[in-house]
Amino acid sequence: MKRLFATAIVGLVLIGSTAVGQDHLILSPDQIEWKDAPTALPPGAQVANLRGDPAQPGLFTMRLKFPENYQIAAHWHPADEHATVLSGTLHIGVGEKFDAAKTDAVSAGSLMVMPAKTNHFAWTDGEVVLQLHGMGPWQVNYVDPTDDPRSW
Repeated sequence: MKRLFATAIVGLVLIGSTAVGQDHLILSPDQIEWKDAPTALPPGAQVANLRGDPAQPGLFTMRLKFPENYQIAAHWHPADEHATVLSGTLHIGVGEKFDAAKTDAVSAGSLMVMPAKTNHFAWTDGEVVLQLHGMGPWQVNYVDPTDDPRSW
């Protein structure tokens, strides 16, 4: 009986601690502030940080907007990346070198999960908006350092 009571108390403490400090958040599209994407991405992309800070440890949610004919060279991220295509079609491939012929078309409403350290690349044939969820710090590490826009 004592063990059951102790287990129940621990459970209540854990449940209570997960609720404390949680902020209720609702963002309508007109409240989302778009900015130029980080320099780790080629010029032309935009970002909107919705929750958390992708540059810091912890959970984050952000949106990325890519223009038509946008390309991202082969790269990887140190943590899993969960991406939902909100609009448009993203073509994504897995490998060490960009090859548009080796991509899959991922349309609006689709979810992609890219495991940590998986080399991948992408391109758009129209404007694309993605919503990313992950654990920070979010980083873009290019397979070929000469593809890194920070070195241009």
